[in-house]
Amino acid sequence: MSSKLMNSSRDQKFILKEWLNMNKVFETERFKGGYSVDDLDFIVDNALKGAKEVVAPSCEDSDEIGCKFENGKVITPESSKDAYRFIVENGFAGSNADPDDPSALPMSVLWTLNEYFIAANPSIQTIWLANTGSAGLIRDFGNDELKNTYLPKLYSGEWAGTMDLTEPQAGSDVGDSTTRAIPTDEPGVYLIKGTKQFISGGEQDITENIIHLALARVEGAAKGTKGLSLFVVPKYLPDADGNPGEWNDINCAGIEHKMGHRGAPTCVVNFGEEGTCKGFILGNPPGEDGAGAGMMQMFRMMNEERLMSGHSGCALAASAYHNAVEYANERIQGRQTTNPKAGRCNIIKHEDIKRMLMFQKSHIEAFRAMVISTFWWMDIQHNSSDADLVKKSRIFTEVNTPIVKAYCSDLALQCISEALQIYGGYGFSEEYPVAEIYRDARIYPIWEGTNYIQSLDLVGRKMTMKKGEVFGAWLKDIKDFVNANKDEAGFEKEFAIYTDAMKKYDETLKILMALFATPGMAQQYATRVLHATGKLWAGKLLLEMALIAQKKIDELGKDHFDYAFYAGKVASARFFIKNIIPEIGAFLEVAKNADTTVLEVEEEIFFV
Repeated sequence: MSSKLMNSSRDQKFILKEWLNMNKVFETERFKGGYSVDDLDFIVDNALKGAKEVVAPSCEDSDEIGCKFENGKVITPESSKDAYRFIVENGFAGSNADPDDPSALPMSVLWTLNEYFIAANPSIQTIWLANTGSAGLIRDFGNDELKNTYLPKLYSGEWAGTMDLTEPQAGSDVGDSTTRAIPTDEPGVYLIKGTKQFISGGEQDITENIIHLALARVEGAAKGTKGLSLFVVPKYLPDADGNPGEWNDINCAGIEHKMGHRGAPTCVVNFGEEGTCKGFILGNPPGEDGAGAGMMQMFRMMNEERLMSGHSGCALAASAYHNAVEYANERIQGRQTTNPKAGRCNIIKHEDIKRMLMFQKSHIEAFRAMVISTFWWMDIQHNSSDADLVKKSRIFTEVNTPIVKAYCSDLALQCISEALQIYGGYGFSEEYPVAEIYRDARIYPIWEGTNYIQSLDLVGRKMTMKKGEVFGAWLKDIKDFVNANKDEAGFEKEFAIYTDAMKKYDETLKILMALFATPGMAQQYATRVLHATGKLWAGKLLLEMALIAQKKIDELGKDHFDYAFYAGKVASARFFIKNIIPEIGAFLEVAKNADTTVLEVEEEIFFV
């Protein structure tokens, strides 16, 4: 069965209209005179409608037919092409990177909508989501000729972009890349030779051209990531009229056979087998020190893709959750503990089912708030004229990015697993949608730098940036919120639990920072530090939204049609604070143990 898209628009509207101050974005010069907060209901509702009616029907073909590889070409299901065209023609892909497009949406709004499209068919996200990032890199770092040649077609979605980092021998360790860029007599033009692997959309039959953004090392450049440069490498070289012309010596050697995302062409791409593959450098070539600008440029796109990975986990977890709610309400099994004589009941009345649903609901609402608020900060960073706010936005985007990517994608799998459990044996069957959702979601903790890499980024870079000033400011925002609201009537217990967890979190970090002086200790604790940090941030966001929801309840009363939604927001915060936040204290006990088993154990024990 295809992944049955189930979602709503109420929580998304709450985030955009009642929690975040979207006026600060819409009033910037970039968006002034375009959309406003009053337009958001229409935009969100229609995106969900399009995702359900146009994109979601393609998901069954993506999973059951999948991509086929024949004679060096990738064949995708016809319905994938229809879904792709709907997304790009309605301005949800590359056009958003066009600074002159008056209809462009802020990133916070665009990524709110992307939740629906990703969940509707995760396979095709790999084709359209890279368009915006690819266009952005050419826009920011390309010369006028590159901009004029490639941007209009990437903006329109007629051409698709890709991100080419990984090689068979160089996965997470990108510095080991061996793809070469050989200078030609023409300035800025190089011959590219090498192989890239796991390239999403590296070959497909949906767009008429594919524009690879490929990392390669110019001959004589420095070793490691320092020496890498970034190149625009089109599948077909554009002719004088800007249309696909001569083939550019790029071959697809095969596609991966995956447990999920079966409709997404994940390719092995060979550049320059015949020695004629042309690449056009973005920015300047390596200087006298052999340093290229490729990694800096690529990370501009990579960080957005990392947020996308965390958001994708949220999208699929949300769909699994809504499916599980519907199933639990329809499935008749057992009797209520509190009233066994009443006869058989729908399973949503069972306590453990409700616990599993609350686990999903609270986490998903936290994920969504994490993602959309981070994109809100990116909107501020790129568009606001308020210098202090821009400075603050840099802090939040720096720290938030690895947490969004890793915490959301890791915990999304737990949420989807709980949704599958609610179905019982049926959940393990491919006749029901959650099995496919779980398979599709498993890639997100791996994509765009494994979650271990994200944890090292948080612990090794973000927490120590500017001698701890950046992370300290991030934590201070949480503490300021707690100090300002800890006496809020009706939430005293939740804030007491949260305050205790904050103290234990601080104590944990002090212990671990001392332990990290021992080689290997930071590496074995890093993932758990990120998860603890994610829980702390999630709890703060849920409490923040719950306070708003409680005020609405007090204002509207229980008879109002929106009461259940606001009551649900409060319940999510209470559940998370009382059931998840105490896990931070348990991590403190782990830190106190200062266990070194991982460092001391001999590898031989794993083979017996």
